Amino acid sequence: MPENFRTEEFKVEGEKLLAKIKELIHEGNIRKVIIKDKDGKTLMEIPMTFSVVGVLIAPQLAAIGAIAALLTEATIVVEKAE
Repeated sequence: MPENFRTEEFKVEGEKLLAKIKELIHEGNIRKVIIKDKDGKTLMEIPMTFSVVGVLIAPQLAAIGAIAALLTEATIVVEKAE
């Protein structure tokens, strides 16, 4: 049976990007996180599965921190399971 999902978009300032991603991960039910720059170009796409927790997500969070340092504004697209 195919899984239903919905997408949500959040516009954030670069310095708040990492905090928002952590908040969304904490909420749960996320299938995928996509980070785009202000022009809509995809910079990073992170699939979230049950196996991607704790230490396994740390390298992606470090990369997000580096991306955030370069951006003034970003869009976070989140696919959530229903």
